[in-house]
Amino acid sequence: MRLVLLRHGMTAWNLEKRIQGRIDQPLCDAGRQQLRALTVPADYLGDRWYCSPLRRAVESAELMALRDVHVEPALIEMDWGDWEGEVLKPLRKRIGEPMRTNERRGLDFRPPGGESPRQVQARLQPWLRRIAKTGENTGAVVHKGIIRCIYALACHWDMCGETPVDFAWDALHQFELDPDGTLLNSYNAIPLASKGTD
Repeated sequence: MRLVLLRHGMTAWNLEKRIQGRIDQPLCDAGRQQLRALTVPADYLGDRWYCSPLRRAVESAELMALRDVHVEPALIEMDWGDWEGEVLKPLRKRIGEPMRTNERRGLDFRPPGGESPRQVQARLQPWLRRIAKTGENTGAVVHKGIIRCIYALACHWDMCGETPVDFAWDALHQFELDPDGTLLNSYNAIPLASKGTD
């Protein structure tokens, strides 16, 4: 079965390049305007849809006119702990070498008071097994961190260094699941459609 993930629309903190994590930011006007003009391709509208419990994901699902969307707590963004609200570039400069050492840990990178990508993957796996049992094609409106963690699981990326693909954040990110919930080594980006087109 397939699993497609869609990142939520822009927030003011996205525009300011702030780390949002669990901070429950709403979409900004530009984010709302962008999503009102887009839709998922018709072939995906009949999928079973989920979303993160954070407002920016719930609102994005509503603006994309997705039907019967189920809020799933496991899809919440990675917890960035003490660094939520920070801007990454000055944060790296302020912390220096300890930050670089932490980032080189890849899947085990962990902000103080937060969670690591490996921990995010662990909380996602029961949900992946649950949806795989249904055999239904599934979509979810989620966060950048969730998409990166799912990609790392599927494509065996250790999250060290640059991402092997250049993610288009205005696209569907398509993966494939075995019946036991194991992600196959498969990834495709599917462009979103403009409203009024397929």
